[in-house]
Amino acid sequence: MDDVLDLLREHNEPVPVPLDLPDEDKLVEIEEEILLPIPRDVRTFLLEASDVVYGSLEPVTAADPNSHTYLPEVTATAWAMGVPRHLLPICEVNGSYYCAEPDGEIVYWRDDDMTDESWPSIWHWIRDVWLES
Repeated sequence: MDDVLDLLREHNEPVPVPLDLPDEDKLVEIEEEILLPIPRDVRTFLLEASDVVYGSLEPVTAADPNSHTYLPEVTATAWAMGVPRHLLPICEVNGSYYCAEPDGEIVYWRDDDMTDESWPSIWHWIRDVWLES
């Protein structure tokens, strides 16, 4: 995890208005809003690295309710599109979603169905998908 965090920080692109990181209270508020617990690794990502901007993928954020990547908004849209309600979307790409299972495994939902693609954790997904985008 620390190696991936270091890689993310190295790749972080400067932007005119930097993203903020949420605090633990904000994540509890979001969990209450979406009625779903945030898996441990996803929680750590949101608290420590959801302010990183890199490449073409835009993972969810949890600090600014006005952002198009705000977790409750992305979740509501994904669920409306048919993503199973036990999955927590972590990134939308052209109507497809990378999602966290309750145990933290990341799966890919595309064309109204689950694919065979998966990653053991968000850190594996960051390294293998986001940083390679």
